[in-house]
Amino acid sequence: MLSSLMDFLSLKVVLLALLAGIPMALCAALLGVSLVLKRYSMIGDGLSHVGFGALAVAYALNWAPMAVSIPVVLLAAFLLLRLSDSSRIKGDAAIALISGSALAVGVIIISVTKGMNTDITHYMFGSILSVTTGDMILSLCVAVAVLVLYVVFYNRLFAVTFDESFARATGTNTELYNTLLALLTAMVIVIGLRLMGALLISSLLIFPALTAMRVFRSFKSVVVCAGILSVICFFIGLYISSLPMNVPAGAGIVVVNLAAFGVFAGVGALRRRHGISGE
Repeated sequence: MLSSLMDFLSLKVVLLALLAGIPMALCAALLGVSLVLKRYSMIGDGLSHVGFGALAVAYALNWAPMAVSIPVVLLAAFLLLRLSDSSRIKGDAAIALISGSALAVGVIIISVTKGMNTDITHYMFGSILSVTTGDMILSLCVAVAVLVLYVVFYNRLFAVTFDESFARATGTNTELYNTLLALLTAMVIVIGLRLMGALLISSLLIFPALTAMRVFRSFKSVVVCAGILSVICFFIGLYISSLPMNVPAGAGIVVVNLAAFGVFAGVGALRRRHGISGE
């Protein structure tokens, strides 16, 4: 077991995947807590579909994929907030409107463009073990920026997460911090597309937060637990993908998160049965 683990860690592709993926998994978990509590958890799924559509356009036109997808996904996150503020189109409906349209555009472009680079499929299903040094550096830079902004504005994000009306009444610019949360999520999504793919990236946002909430109740405890869980599950899922079972890395990470959710749900049920409250 130990020798297998050492062999796993000695591979350059694995080190690149860990250096690129762990920071993204951590950032996704932290942002996911606020998204789940605000009942806006499907924004990750919606933005990932937008990112896929933007990448399809970029590949069809031979443009730099990241240069196209980053501004498009950031704009989509901003538009989602604007649509959600509308009295006619709310939360999940706004997400379905934008994400469904973007995914349809991406599929049509792929179907009508002859000779499209097959790398586009990596952005649909993920290709963690094919990340390059450039991908790793970009991931680390985005993760540092997201973590710094999250820590600096932690109290404001906490306020708009739990009681937006009260935060607004106390003078907090809730629109600004909701926009910040959406834009940070968009950055994590667009970078994470290369790692997890459009179909699985939202799981990095949702699973750790939901899992931590099975046991803990305070915002800080949930954030810390979600961050730790996300990193551990990412590592275990990536390790499982290297075993003879040959499990796809992205799917392996999601399954490990699902197993963790089951364990924490059981622990939470036992604690409630014995009258033990989470901190």
